[in-house]
Amino acid sequence: MATIFFVADVARDISVDGWSTHLLVETAATIALVTGVVFGAVQLRWLIVRTRLDETAIATARGAMSDLVRQRFLDWQLTAAEADVALFALKGFDATEIAALRGAASGTIRAQLTRIYAKTGVHSQVGLMALMVEDLIELDAIRNVGSKQSGDGK
Repeated sequence: MATIFFVADVARDISVDGWSTHLLVETAATIALVTGVVFGAVQLRWLIVRTRLDETAIATARGAMSDLVRQRFLDWQLTAAEADVALFALKGFDATEIAALRGAASGTIRAQLTRIYAKTGVHSQVGLMALMVEDLIELDAIRNVGSKQSGDGK
């Protein structure tokens, strides 16, 4: 709104008074203001587009992570209850918190965690998380090697 006011004011002053040193300075300031508004609008548009691209990338990564977790749970032959507990464990919840979330006894959750650790070949929640991260890193490394060999260089 301020930009429109200044442009209209300069145009009116030029039409009424003609050109003067004062109007040259005011015109330069108005042009700078218009340029700043246009630049700001372009930057804002770029940021919006970039944010949408980032959101899409995050959604894609989230889907890939979800697919990987589901596949590993199948590979490890976890029951539905064990998969549920393992997912909470991967999210960082401890046995007491998982028990509260699932409406189960802490002892039951600890027993399920013990079976999960045995099936996955780890000894702790941190080991389970590390195993999942290791799978992510290996998949990423394989993709990078494959793209370099195909000439992408990405």
